[in-house]
Amino acid sequence: MTKSETLTRWDHAHLWHPFTPLADWESEPPLIIERGEGVYLFDIEGRRYLDGVSSLWCNVHGHRHPRLDAALKAQIDRMAHSTLLGVSHPTAIELARKLAELAPEGLTRVFFSDDGATAVEVALKMAFQYWRQKPDPEPKRTRFMALGNAYHGDTLGDVSVGGVDRFHAMFGPLLFPALRAPSPHPYRSESDDCGAASLAEAERLLEAHPGEVAAIVIEPLVQGAAGMIVHPKGYLRGLRELSRRHRVLLIADEVAVGFGRTGTMFACEQEGVSPDFLCLAKGLTGGYLPLAATLTTEDIYKAFRGTATEGKTFYHGHTYGGNPLGAAVALANLEVFDEERTLERLQPKIAHLAGRLEEFRTRPHVGDVRQSGMIAGVELVADKATKESYPWAEQVGARVCRKARERGVLIRPLGDVLVIMPPLSITREQLDELLDVMLTCLREVTEVAS
Repeated sequence: MTKSETLTRWDHAHLWHPFTPLADWESEPPLIIERGEGVYLFDIEGRRYLDGVSSLWCNVHGHRHPRLDAALKAQIDRMAHSTLLGVSHPTAIELARKLAELAPEGLTRVFFSDDGATAVEVALKMAFQYWRQKPDPEPKRTRFMALGNAYHGDTLGDVSVGGVDRFHAMFGPLLFPALRAPSPHPYRSESDDCGAASLAEAERLLEAHPGEVAAIVIEPLVQGAAGMIVHPKGYLRGLRELSRRHRVLLIADEVAVGFGRTGTMFACEQEGVSPDFLCLAKGLTGGYLPLAATLTTEDIYKAFRGTATEGKTFYHGHTYGGNPLGAAVALANLEVFDEERTLERLQPKIAHLAGRLEEFRTRPHVGDVRQSGMIAGVELVADKATKESYPWAEQVGARVCRKARERGVLIRPLGDVLVIMPPLSITREQLDELLDVMLTCLREVTEVAS
């Protein structure tokens, strides 16, 4: 039996893959990735694939970047792990300082955890506890507001503020109810000004529940798992102004959109917004190791500051929160942003992507093309005139992605939305390679079939 056959048998016998229809997975040999280099991944047979979704939106400077590799190796020679419960270590301290320097104004305190879901869960729990411990407590503030189609992770608090029925409806009996403002979705909205309509509904909900809402949770600029929904310009700023008017905290979930994805280090920068919580993960370590951070303000930190007997402690933590290996790589990741002028060099690539996306708009079964920086979504529809979606059973988006894989490009759909989110290090030529394959496969699946 070959190595490939053995691993396939073991995979099908033992490994449970996330967000994966299991019967479909077991019906064919798996793609087993063995190594990476730059924007490419290689399977165990040596075949090369362009990583069109940054290994689930987290790789920034490419696979096997020498600066990040060196940082990881240097740290392993010192220490692999030490807890932050009751002790500290240099890389966590240095990374906390660096993030506070980079973050929007006022975000000076950093709480480390493991991944994006935990970063948001931390913010939810901190916001809840804050209102009970601030100098003038407001214990009625127990509710959260989020958007329709929201996705903030898979822990139960995150799922409670989530709004993707296909992912979340099953767990309804376990969840706390959230107030839900409509997602400002320019393509699917019935309103001519969906941003204003969403803000108006958010304000109506806040007025209907005075003094009850602890925080509003938002994915700034782009709702990722909802289908790369790009919000209208000014929406984020409007929501921040609304939260201030009603004395509600704002949690910015930048797990997917942070670290240059939208063209700036943090998406909030583009509308001059400083949230009360900033949740980071994915690109924090350049796609190397699990590490997350929840940033917040001095005002919120002070509400938790007290002795053991005062009962203000935040009883929440993660075994590997602030792991020295992850923190060391994260520091190197941020240094590479400066050394390679990543954000500056990104701007021509963002413009090139925008130009190439115009070719997709002309295709008969492309209903909408959405872009924010180096993030894009191409929504496929059965009928362009009516915006009618394909039946779920047809799995059109998945079929396009399978054909792309046959041509050496790895992309992953969100339903029938094709996601484009390559490493920021991708060259213009590699971006053309990615888009050329996607366009060819899109035509083969949607136009030949029709």
